[in-house]
Amino acid sequence: MSLLVVGSVALDSVETPFGRADDVLGGSATFFSASASHLAPVKVVGIVGSDYPFDELKRTFANRPVDLAGIEHANGSSFRWRGRYRHDLNVAETLETHLGVFSNFAPKIPASFRKTPYVFLGNIDPRLQLDVLSQVEKPKLVVCDTMNFWIESRRQDLINLLGHVDAITLNDAEARQLTETNNLVKAARWIMAKGPRFVIIKKGENGALMFTKDGVFLAPAYPLEEVFDPTGAGDSFAGGFMGYIARSGDTSESNLRRAVIYGSVMGSFAVEQFSVKRLLSVTPQEIATRVAEFRKLVAFEDILA
Repeated sequence: MSLLVVGSVALDSVETPFGRADDVLGGSATFFSASASHLAPVKVVGIVGSDYPFDELKRTFANRPVDLAGIEHANGSSFRWRGRYRHDLNVAETLETHLGVFSNFAPKIPASFRKTPYVFLGNIDPRLQLDVLSQVEKPKLVVCDTMNFWIESRRQDLINLLGHVDAITLNDAEARQLTETNNLVKAARWIMAKGPRFVIIKKGENGALMFTKDGVFLAPAYPLEEVFDPTGAGDSFAGGFMGYIARSGDTSESNLRRAVIYGSVMGSFAVEQFSVKRLLSVTPQEIATRVAEFRKLVAFEDILA
């Protein structure tokens, strides 16, 4: 089954201790699509300006099941982000942000996209995320993302959104900020009490936690020798997670756990090169091998039995 992603389609300029890249493909919808399209067809809704290299984007996804018909073209400059990572790759230092046409983004879901069964609401204004839900028809699963800016400026709107989604993904600092509690277990319970049936809290190099009403699942981060660019890792995680669910059509808790592993796998590939390059070159065999390696990371025997 297919996925709908609504989010940013941007140009990133990134500097890390291992190099730099200027004006490369970025944005939540771009990373999500590059990741999820290994597992399921993706339909993209976003906006780009007149300076955006759309032909490059089309070439990027030419051999992938990614439908770009929902991307609006507007006069003006595209969304651009410039950032820097120092030796703590969990922390991005924003140097410049130019929203351009993205500042007036009002998602319009094409009629052919509205019955898409799985929906990912990328990191945009929660009022727009809620508006998207008024345009789609009875999706099987809706997952949203957010960030500290929206928690600060649109907290009540975000809380209202929680009553209309099945899950939310956010990092540990955002979870604490939203719930005003330091304990992540309490934070997850607070969020689920507002509506979502599960919560995924991303912890960067420490993996990801999925909370449900029945328990907690921890996926470790894959131990990489080289990390070139953490930008987009969270959206790539979401793409792997949602892609696996769409491919399997199963939202049981046991399958959600498998989906978290696929999310972690795709996130681990995303950071190995700048932009979406590694996500474009990774093979099905490499994905399968890394999934098997994740299984070994968490396998053990009960020696006291």
